[in-house]
Amino acid sequence: MHFFKNMISAIFSLVKYNLKIIFANKFVYFLIAALAIFVFVTVINLLDADAQPNEATVYWLLFVPGILLVFYPITFGIQNDVDNRMIEILFGIPDYRYKVWLFRLILIFFITSFILLCLSLLSSFALTTVPVFEMVFQLMFPIVFLGCFAFMVSTLVKNGSATAVVMVVIGVVCWIARPFFNNYKKWDIFINPFSLPENVNEVVWSEIVMNNRVYLLVGIALTVLYGLLNLQNREKFL
Repeated sequence: MHFFKNMISAIFSLVKYNLKIIFANKFVYFLIAALAIFVFVTVINLLDADAQPNEATVYWLLFVPGILLVFYPITFGIQNDVDNRMIEILFGIPDYRYKVWLFRLILIFFITSFILLCLSLLSSFALTTVPVFEMVFQLMFPIVFLGCFAFMVSTLVKNGSATAVVMVVIGVVCWIARPFFNNYKKWDIFINPFSLPENVNEVVWSEIVMNNRVYLLVGIALTVLYGLLNLQNREKFL
């Protein structure tokens, strides 16, 4: 009993400490921006008599806030550790840095999914009825992938601003290249599973979305693993 009590206390302290790091500095501005975008677009849809929001609309409405929520804590995570001299402590304990950053990623994505769940519920009441849990579930695939990719990039460039620039450029290029994926939808990072294309059977579309999610899961595993392996280059971070 005492063992479990100590374990719970240790987990609580770890969560509390990492929450302070995640919500530190400029994160609040990204949170405000995410909520502002959501409210702004929602109000526009409510005031526009011709607007007919559906599940696909809500997906895009929630996608941007989700990206903003993970953007700052991941892209600037390593730089903030360096600035606060936490990186020296992390590297001073064997393998501890892997556990800390992996736990931090999980915590960031959990917080993001919870906020998106709340926003999805609001959308369901204000705009149109949507499958709330399925909506958040589908949203987290591209959001987690882009977040893990940003983590990998941050371990390579080791600078928050440079990581942000790289991710914005990659995101813009992928968005511009979307027409190329018209015949290869399963490779499209920004595929909207709630937007059924014309002349495509629902069964075929479900298979395309399923393949896309599997590829994103593989990408998530590879980017996280590569990012954690990059942390072995101790001298490049200190």
